[in-house]
Amino acid sequence: MTETTGTRRRGRFGSVVTAMVTPFDESLKLDLDAASDLGHFLSGSGSEAVVVAGTTGEAPVLSDTEKLDLWRVLADRLTIPVIAGSTTNDTAHSVELTRAAEQARVAGILAVTPYYNRPSQTGLCRHFAAIAEATSLPVLIYDIPVRTGRKVANDTMVRLAREHTNIVGVKDAAGDVVSTARLLAEAPAGFECYSGEDLLTLPLLSVGAVGVVSVAAHWIGPEMAEMVAAYLAGDVERACALNADLLDAVSFQSGDEAPNPMPAKAMLRAMGKAVGQCRLPHGDAPDWLEERAEAVLADLETRRPNRAGG
Repeated sequence: MTETTGTRRRGRFGSVVTAMVTPFDESLKLDLDAASDLGHFLSGSGSEAVVVAGTTGEAPVLSDTEKLDLWRVLADRLTIPVIAGSTTNDTAHSVELTRAAEQARVAGILAVTPYYNRPSQTGLCRHFAAIAEATSLPVLIYDIPVRTGRKVANDTMVRLAREHTNIVGVKDAAGDVVSTARLLAEAPAGFECYSGEDLLTLPLLSVGAVGVVSVAAHWIGPEMAEMVAAYLAGDVERACALNADLLDAVSFQSGDEAPNPMPAKAMLRAMGKAVGQCRLPHGDAPDWLEERAEAVLADLETRRPNRAGG
């Protein structure tokens, strides 16, 4: 549940949630032990929850069986909440996977906007309602129009939150801070916004967000947690300074030539984590990305003079 920290509230899943990559072995088979190890690493590095089998987790190239195995194993082995990326652009399939995720004892559902088929707002409303009605778990709507081709309108979001008490918030990657401010002004009390874009976390905190679902927290989790905590405690100057210091490290996470999650996996490999390469259509990282990851990591290490170990 939502808690109060300093002058601002803290989200039900904490302030820093990591959208976790899915580790594969050298033959690109799912590596559940590596996933467990990564989850434990993240839980000790600033993450208060993880999203499993989301976009960063290469959900489009995971089978249903692989997703279920990930949810079961991580929900069993981790002490932090596991949020399941259990939806697709097929409503019936999304309902089926969401029910299976609840059986796997996850803590919540991340429901992405149906992609490619670009339904109307009425269709979106019925899609998310069906998912919410299929589970007793809290549901976060994932609004990322750059990938899905459709924005979830504020009116749609507010209606869903009012009609379904387990639709508790949004992972906001729409890139429109003004629209988010209006959404939070209109939404029911307790409706939460998590930034879905690391670079916009601080601006979204300023209009009422409670935290971030982060990719960069794989490698800057403690710093991200410190930045969010500083802002929520009212130390805006400290939060701004930390945010400015992290811009280069955050910017590494995606680009046209190496889209997310390719950079995240390259960075984790540079950190000595067994995550493997991406499955197609992303495929293996180019050599220059590996070199860039090592350079970004080296720069980070120079900024952590008091850090003990890796």
